[in-house]
Amino acid sequence: MDSPVLLKIAGDVVGKQVFTWKDLAAIDSHWQIDDVSQVDSKRSGGAIWLRGILEVAEVLPGAKYITLHSERDDFHASLPLEAVYERGMLIYRDKNQPLPVTAGGPVRFFIRDHTACQATEIDECANVKYVEEIEFSQQKRFDNRPIDDASHAALHRQEKD
Repeated sequence: MDSPVLLKIAGDVVGKQVFTWKDLAAIDSHWQIDDVSQVDSKRSGGAIWLRGILEVAEVLPGAKYITLHSERDDFHASLPLEAVYERGMLIYRDKNQPLPVTAGGPVRFFIRDHTACQATEIDECANVKYVEEIEFSQQKRFDNRPIDDASHAALHRQEKD
């Protein structure tokens, strides 16, 4: 039986565009993070550096934005690719199993030390859980992240309910 699709890649790419858990696990070990807690002590699981996905999906050089889509909670974040290129990772496994929904699966996008990106578009809400699709594009796409402190706080209160 085939593994279910965990992640779709769309937009300015010419390489692989559909990934199962096995596909993600088979990406070169150079891009794999066996234990995310070694990168950020508050996180756990295994991940792939964003650069590994860029390589496998063969993202076109003109792509300037990465847009993360989560249909589960209708959340979308469009970020400058340059700002997250070195720090972004996709957490997709926990204890060598697919990342459960309770931990933000199927895929959770996480930016190591997001404040170091020094870009106004990169905030805590640029870390997106339940990611099902990633779109690469030349221009910013749909982004419904909170735009002020009050709406940001309201979103996090809602998540706790």
